[in-house]
Amino acid sequence: MRNYWALLPAIAVIVGLILLYAIPTLINPQWTKTVLNLFRQYPEDDQADAGQPAGTLGAQQIKSRRRLAALLVVGALALVGFNVSLNRESNGCYTAAQAFGAIDGKPAEDPCISMIFGTFIGDGAGIATEDKPQPVTVYQVVEKKNPKYLRWIQNPPKYENDTLLFGTSIECAMDLKVEEDDDQITAVIDADTPCPPANHVSLTPVKLKQPLGTRKIVTVGDKELQRINPDAASWPKVLGKLVTGG
Repeated sequence: MRNYWALLPAIAVIVGLILLYAIPTLINPQWTKTVLNLFRQYPEDDQADAGQPAGTLGAQQIKSRRRLAALLVVGALALVGFNVSLNRESNGCYTAAQAFGAIDGKPAEDPCISMIFGTFIGDGAGIATEDKPQPVTVYQVVEKKNPKYLRWIQNPPKYENDTLLFGTSIECAMDLKVEEDDDQITAVIDADTPCPPANHVSLTPVKLKQPLGTRKIVTVGDKELQRINPDAASWPKVLGKLVTGG
């Protein structure tokens, strides 16, 4: 999985330099004015014409520098927030891919691009014909709160309320068969051999003809599927990792 925390050292340096200037300026702009003048060969004397002592800031200059410092602090917080947002997106896709059965691929891969995507061929329609079809293990129900990770993956599936999501490897996506009855919904892989483990998962959306209600979702042998609800980690959780370096 691509780890955007690798950007953190560069972001920490940038934020540190910004705060090194912005915090003292917010407290007293004259401090930073005096310190910066130490590095100039000819310190500014732009207050002389206004009748102020050399190197002294006027009221308008103090206000302007504090405003600039405040904007820099906001920019620093936005930079940190951007990094946290990238990690939430990546971790959300990774969590969903693992929940649907994908195994870890190359560490540098981005799960939103290579581990989880919408099915390109196949929609779950049809009736299973194999004598010994293979089971499906998990499903997700798309309700009013749509899963955030779906916005970032390749070929995101079209979905609305009462849509079921089933994850398979791309090799088995065309063999997924979902039959909807009044008392239950049956999902199987119409193949005589199990799907091999894969480091990716293909999501197939199935729009129900009627609300799910209390109907069970079962697979081979009328075994109930596990309902999952993967999503991006909360901001406090990701910020906690940022602070602890986790």
